[in-house]
Amino acid sequence: MTADTPDYEEIVTDVAIVGSGGAGLMCALHCHEADPGLDITVISKGAVGRSGCTRMVQGGFNAVLDPGDSVDAHFRDTLAGGKYLNDQDLAWTLVNDAPGVIRELETRVGCFFDRRPDGRIKQKAFAGQSFDRTVHRGDLTGIEIMSRLRDQMLRIAARELEDVRALDLVFDAAGRLAGLTCLEVQTGRFLLVRARVVVVATGGAATMYRIAAPAREKTGDGVAMCLRAGLPVRDMEMLQFHPTGLLTGRSRMTGAVLEEGLRGAGAHLYNARGERYMERYDPERMERSTRDVVSRASYTEIVEGRGTEAGGVFIDISHLGAEWVERTFKGMVERTRLFGGDLARRPVEVSPTAHFHMGGVLIDTDCRTDVPGLLVAGEDAGGVHGANRLGGNGVAESTVFGARAGDTAARLARERVHGDADPNAVGESFSRATAPLRSAGGELPYPLTAELKDLMWQSCGVVRRRDRLEDARERLAELADRAARLSVPGPVAFNPAWQESLDLVNQLTVARVIVESALARDETRGAHARSDFPDSGDDGDLHYIVATPAGEDVPRLTTRPVEYGRLRPQEAAS
Repeated sequence: MTADTPDYEEIVTDVAIVGSGGAGLMCALHCHEADPGLDITVISKGAVGRSGCTRMVQGGFNAVLDPGDSVDAHFRDTLAGGKYLNDQDLAWTLVNDAPGVIRELETRVGCFFDRRPDGRIKQKAFAGQSFDRTVHRGDLTGIEIMSRLRDQMLRIAARELEDVRALDLVFDAAGRLAGLTCLEVQTGRFLLVRARVVVVATGGAATMYRIAAPAREKTGDGVAMCLRAGLPVRDMEMLQFHPTGLLTGRSRMTGAVLEEGLRGAGAHLYNARGERYMERYDPERMERSTRDVVSRASYTEIVEGRGTEAGGVFIDISHLGAEWVERTFKGMVERTRLFGGDLARRPVEVSPTAHFHMGGVLIDTDCRTDVPGLLVAGEDAGGVHGANRLGGNGVAESTVFGARAGDTAARLARERVHGDADPNAVGESFSRATAPLRSAGGELPYPLTAELKDLMWQSCGVVRRRDRLEDARERLAELADRAARLSVPGPVAFNPAWQESLDLVNQLTVARVIVESALARDETRGAHARSDFPDSGDDGDLHYIVATPAGEDVPRLTTRPVEYGRLRPQEAAS
C-alpha cells in the first residue's frame, strides 16, 4: 500500500460481472439459474440494463429457425463474412446456440419478437447472409431484449453497482486472480471487489474515432484492463465501420447507426451526383453486400470527390412508400426527423461510422481466458467474427456467450476460493486513477480526446496505409506521454473531467494495439483495408495476429495459423 492510497470499501462476492449489456445480464441470469445460492455482483459504468450498446441494437438477432435454413448455412455465411479469419470453434458455437437463446429470450425472459401471420417468428433479410434469418422487434430489437433482461435482474436480485467504473484486475501475492478495483463515478469513492470469478463484458472501443456509433461510455475499459493484466488479444486491427451512420453536424448523434435492415429491405445508396454507386463495387449484391465492402465503397466515393459537402453519401428507402417505411422502421424515422430529415420521404445523409471491434481477448468456447477465474464475453472477446461481423451476429454473440459465461462462472465459483488482493497492487491501481487529481500544470483531457478521435479517423480508419499508420504510432506515443501528465481540477465527486481522463488512458491503451496490429497486416482483409496492399493474401494459408503486452512498450506481436477445424476456404467455395 502506498502513502497516496485513498480509503476504500471492500465488497466480497462470488461472481463479479463487469458490464450490464446483453452479455453481462445474460451472464448474471444464467449464473443465478445454475446456482441460486451464489452472490452475484453486476458492475456497470452506467445504469444497469439501461446503458451500453445492446440497448442500441436496431436490426436484430441471427438465428436458424426456419426449416429452409440450416446451421451449416449460417456458419458458412459467418466465415465468409469474416474472411475465414474466425476461430471456427467459436463461430460454430455461436450459430448452434443462437436458436436456443432466441427460444429462451421468448419463453423465459419474456421478449416479444415480430411474428408472421401464421404465428411463427418473423425473420428479415440482412446483408451478407444467404437466408432471411434475422429475428427482430421492429427496429427497436435491443430495447426489447434489454428491457426484458432488466426485468429478470429484479427477479434474481443480484447486487447492482451502478455508475461504477472498473479500474484494474488485481491478484494475490501468488499471482492468482483476487478481484478488481473500482471507482464510484458519482461519489469518487473507491471499491475493492473481491471475487472468486470475474467476468469482463464491458463492450468495445469504437468511440476513439471521430464518427462513431456506440454509447459514449464504451471506451475500451475491459480490453484495456485485460491488457494491463498481461492477457493476449487477437484481431485488434479489425475495427468494423458500419456503412450508414447519421450525419448531424456537431450533434453527438453524428455516427448513430441507421440499421442494416434498411439495405436488406431494398434501400439504395447514392452519391452526391445521384449515382447508385454500389454498381461499381459489388454489382451482384449491391447494397446487400457486407459492411466492409459497402463502407469502403462509400469512403471511396467521398474521398474521390463524389460525396456531399458534409462528407457523406445518401441512403434512400422512400421509393418503398412512406406509410410502409413509417410502420416498418418507426424508430429510425423518428430519429431522422429529430434532425430535420425524413427517412420515410426523402434521402438521408450518412457516412461510414466506427461501430464494432472484432478483436479482443483470446477465449475458449466457455469464455475462459489464460487467467484462471477470469472470463470474457461479448465485444471484449476476439475470434468469433474474424475480419468482419455480419449484421445480426452481434447481439447473438453477446447473449450466446454471456449465457455460456454465466454457466461457466457458476461452475468455477464452486471450485475457487476468495483470494486476498495484493495491497501494493490495490494501492498502485488507486494511485494511477488519482494521478490527474494530484498533478499540477498538465493539460485537461478533452483536447487530447479530440486529437485521438481525429488521428484514428484519418490514419487508422476505413482505409489505411503504412505512412499514416507509422505517423499514428508516433503521435499515439506522444498522446500517451501527455496523458500521463494530465491535470484535472475539482472534487472527486462527480468530476466529468476526471472520468474523461480515465477514459482517455484506456482508449490510448487500446488504440496503440490497434495501430501496431494494422501495421503488421500487409493485406486487405475484411474490415482492415490497406490502400498500399489492396489484395487479400492466400485464403489457404491464413494467420491471425496476437498482441501480448510488454510493459510500457508497444505490445509484442506474433502470428498464429487459422485452424480450419470444420471448413477450409476452398471447401466453402466449392
